[in-house]
Amino acid sequence: MTLESAIQGPLVSGYCAVADICPQPILQVNNLSVSFSGRQGKTQALKGVSFSINKGEVVAVVGESGSGKSVTSLSVMGLLPDSAQIDGGDIDFFTRDGQRHPLVTASAEARRRLRGQEMAMIFQEPMTSLNPVLRVGDQLTEALRDHGICDKNTARSRARELLKQVRIPDVERILQCYPHELSGGMRQRVMIAQALSCDPALLIADEPTTALDVTVQARILQILRDLQQGTDMSVMFITHDMGVVAEIADRVVVMFQGCIVEQGTVQDIFANAQHPYTQALLAAVPKLGDMQGLKWPRRFPLLNVFSSSLKQSIAGDGDHVLPVGMDQITADYTVPPLLDVRGLRVCYPIRSGVLSRVSKEVHAVEQIDFAIWPGETLALVGESGCGKSTTGRAILRLADSQSESIQLQGKEITLMRNQPFQSVRRQIQMVFQDPYASLNPRLTVGFSIAEPLLLHGLAKSLADATPTVNALLQSVGLEPSHARRYPHEFSGGQRQRIAIARAMALQPQVIIADEAVSALDVSIQAQVVNLMMDLQRDTGVAWLFISHDMAVVERIANRVAVMYLGQIVEIGPRDAIFSTPQHPYTRRLLRSVPVADPSKREMRTFDDVEVKSPVHPAGKQIEKLKYRLVSKHHWVAETRE
Repeated sequence: MTLESAIQGPLVSGYCAVADICPQPILQVNNLSVSFSGRQGKTQALKGVSFSINKGEVVAVVGESGSGKSVTSLSVMGLLPDSAQIDGGDIDFFTRDGQRHPLVTASAEARRRLRGQEMAMIFQEPMTSLNPVLRVGDQLTEALRDHGICDKNTARSRARELLKQVRIPDVERILQCYPHELSGGMRQRVMIAQALSCDPALLIADEPTTALDVTVQARILQILRDLQQGTDMSVMFITHDMGVVAEIADRVVVMFQGCIVEQGTVQDIFANAQHPYTQALLAAVPKLGDMQGLKWPRRFPLLNVFSSSLKQSIAGDGDHVLPVGMDQITADYTVPPLLDVRGLRVCYPIRSGVLSRVSKEVHAVEQIDFAIWPGETLALVGESGCGKSTTGRAILRLADSQSESIQLQGKEITLMRNQPFQSVRRQIQMVFQDPYASLNPRLTVGFSIAEPLLLHGLAKSLADATPTVNALLQSVGLEPSHARRYPHEFSGGQRQRIAIARAMALQPQVIIADEAVSALDVSIQAQVVNLMMDLQRDTGVAWLFISHDMAVVERIANRVAVMYLGQIVEIGPRDAIFSTPQHPYTRRLLRSVPVADPSKREMRTFDDVEVKSPVHPAGKQIEKLKYRLVSKHHWVAETRE
C-alpha cells in the first residue's frame, strides 16, 4: 500500500455505533475542503473532512503537526485568515435550543454572536491570543459583559472563580497583570479560564494542556470533564498527547495530511486501530515506566512513516525501526562540570502606591544549585510558574538575577560585561517555549536560522550559509524549500522544530531547551528527541531539558531536578527519581501523569489546599533549603514544619 493510497483509501470508522447512542448532534462537518493561497501557489490544507460531535461528547482530533487539526477548528470558529478559502463542504452548528446555524454561509455578525456564548476556543499559543495591552481581569470579563450575561461586579467575581478553578495562586495580583508578566503555563491557564467564562455549548480546545505541567493538566482535564458532564457541553479536543486522549475522549478522529484516515470510539482506536498510520502513531507514544531498570537514556523507536518527505509505502519493505542502542550517551562524570550554577536567585519587583515603590517581590528562583556535565542531559521539571524557564533565561542574562557563582568550563561568567559575554552566548544557546514569539515574523525561517552563523562569523554570506541551513531543516524533519517561508506559514509544531534548528546552528556546548518538544506531536517528538541524542553523541553537547512531560523526561534524562516554588526540592539520577521518589511533590507529579490506555481511566482526586504564592514582602530573605542524601547522588530537600 502506498502512502497516497493509504490516505485516500476507505475510512475506518466506528462512528455509527456511537451515533446510535448519542443521536443529538451539536456540530456536523461534511466534506469540508480548505486551501491556502501563497507565493508558492495553492496549498490544500483540508481534503473532504467529515465528522460530527454529539451533545455532551468529547471528540479528540489527533495527528501530526500540519495535518489540518487547527485549520479544522479555525474553520468552525470562522477565524480562518484571509489567505484561506473554503472550497467546498458544510459546517452545521446546533445551539442548545436545537436551532441550526449553517456556519459556512453565516454572516460575520451572526458568527460573532455565537462565539463566546455558544462556542468558544482555547488557542494553541496563548501569548499571541491574549491582548498584550489589556489586563488579565479585563480579558476574562470581556465576553461576559459583551454578551450581556452579567454586570461588571458579577463578571469580576466569575473571573476570580475561574482563575481558582485552573489553580492560579494569588488571584488578585494575576487579575491586575498583563500577559507578558506571566509564564507560558500561567498564560495557558488564563486562556482556558477565558474560554470557559460563558459556559459554551461547544468548546474547541486546541492543544489546551501543551504548556501545562502534569499536575495542572490533570486538574484541567478533570474540570473539563466535570463541566462537560454537568452542563452537557461538547468538546472538540485537539491534541498530540495520546495519554490525554485516553483519559478524556469518547471518540477519536485521526488526521493525516488534511484527510481523516480513521475515527472510532476511544476504546476501539487504542485496542484495535485499523489504519497503518494510527497504529504507528500509537506505537510512538512514550509510556511512563518504559525505562525502569535502565541506567542510561535510550532512543525512541522511530518509524519511517513519520517523515514528512516519505514517498514510499507505510508498510513497505525494509527495517523501519531505527536502532535504539545505549551507545548514544556520552556523559562524562570523570571531569569537572561543564556548567556549574551556585546560589541563583531571581526576584521580580511589584510596585504599588502613589510613588510606585517596590512593596513586594515575586521570588521566581530562590538560591538554587545545580551542575551539568559534558554530554549530559539534566531535566528540570515542575509546575508552570515554578521558575524553570526563568532559570534558563537567567543563565543567559535574559532575566536579571543574582548568584554566588556561575562557571562555564571552570571560567566565572557572572562578572563578564556585555561584549565578552557574547562568546558565552555562542556556547550556550536556548530553544524558547513560544516559537512564534521567538521567531521574527518579518524574516524567512531560512534567514532566521542563518542569522547566528552570520553574526558569529561562521558564514560569510547568506549563500555561504545556505547548505548548513538546508541540512539543519532536514535534520528536524522539514524540507530545504521551507527556508523561503515565513513563520506564520507553519503550524505550531513546525515552528518549534525551526527554533530547535536555529539553536543547533552554532554547535553550542550547552543548549537550554525550554519545553522544546511540548508543542510537537508524538511522531515528531520522537524524531526530535532522537536528534538531540544524536547531537549529544556527535558533539558532546549538554542539555538543560526543561519540560513537564515526565514520560519524555524519563527517556532522555541522565539526571532530574524537581522544582517547586522557585526551589529545587529533589535532584538525582533519573532512575532513582522515577523509581523511588522521596519528596511529596515529586510523588504528586508522577501520580498525575496520564496513562495512554482508556481501560485504565480513573477518577482522580485532588486536594483543595490553596496553592502557595511565590510573592513575599520586599526585602524578605528566604532560608536556603537543606538537603539529605538518600542514595548515591540522590538528594532531597528537608521538609519544613
